[in-house]
Amino acid sequence: MKFIFRSLGLLLLLLLAYLLFWPVPIKPVAWQAPQATGYTGPYASNTKLAELSNIDLQGYSGPEDVTSAIIDDILYLFVATHEGVILKVNPDTGEIEPFADTQGRPLGLEFDADGNLIVADAMRGLLSISPSAKITLLSDTVDDGSKILYADDLDIAADGRIFFSDASTRFSAKKYGDTLTASVLDLMEHSSNGRLLLYNPATGKTSLVKDGFNFANGVAMCPDDACVFVADTGTYSVWRVWLDGDKGGQVDKVLTNLPGFPDNINRSSDGTYWLGLTSPRLAAIDALADKPFLRKMVMRLPERFKPAPLAYGMVINFGFDGYILNQFQDPKGAYPTTTGAYDADDGWLYITSLSSKTLGRKGWSQPRAPKSQPLDE
Repeated sequence: MKFIFRSLGLLLLLLLAYLLFWPVPIKPVAWQAPQATGYTGPYASNTKLAELSNIDLQGYSGPEDVTSAIIDDILYLFVATHEGVILKVNPDTGEIEPFADTQGRPLGLEFDADGNLIVADAMRGLLSISPSAKITLLSDTVDDGSKILYADDLDIAADGRIFFSDASTRFSAKKYGDTLTASVLDLMEHSSNGRLLLYNPATGKTSLVKDGFNFANGVAMCPDDACVFVADTGTYSVWRVWLDGDKGGQVDKVLTNLPGFPDNINRSSDGTYWLGLTSPRLAAIDALADKPFLRKMVMRLPERFKPAPLAYGMVINFGFDGYILNQFQDPKGAYPTTTGAYDADDGWLYITSLSSKTLGRKGWSQPRAPKSQPLDE
């Protein structure tokens, strides 16, 4: 009996030593999470995202982002997938064909003025894919010599400059095997190492625009390219980075204390923006915000006990100054981990996902709601 108790005691000591001292990749930084207000006020709970129409992806999954192009008078969708393949989809017929395989993890997608599909690939960097599907690496390194570890989303200015996010300069999606694992590590560390980058096709150079983001995510140009919106996933906010003029270099926040983790931002032709919330906020992450040592211990737990996205669908339509115009939710998360929404001007709002095997869509022919009040009023 004594032997059993000694063995149990030794086992407990080993377990405690593991939880206290086993090396982990993160070096957590203490921060103050804003008090979560939940699904109230401008984010009041609803079921407007439930019962989506879905386009089956025929074995592909994780339609992280979508964009569109008109080819021979037919509107086609181009969809990034977890498998690295970008799909060409006819939304009217449901016909799907592989367009290009990046051999990485394509995330943000946008077409440039010459018909090339520009891709932020988390494992490869910034890519350009020609209409004939030839893939060209535009950039995987910044001019200062630093590597791009997690290209995430992008948008293109009228003059062709490409603004894109490098979500984490600490945790490479390629090194850690997938985008979700690397993102969890970055969010748990919270060391403000994400950045907004600029690729100039005229020079082939990539430069830093702004750093200090906590997982720099969705990117969208402001009107007249005066500024850039960037989703700051780790602080539940959307930043506006001014580029030129009297405000050049300044940063303000147009959305703060969101009820979930913001992901992609897409522009609409009506001048508004769509933002996806991948998951509701996790109470454990907020509670441990100012407890970096405990965050290390959490990362030593088995995978099933570590933070992970919750199944809850939500997309937000907002104006230039952060006015909430529309917001659609599905509390049951039938279409899970919503990364964004894309208005293709074809009567549908396409909903993207980190994990779904379909591309969701919602009829979108109703007029926009009138301008609401700012969030701080």
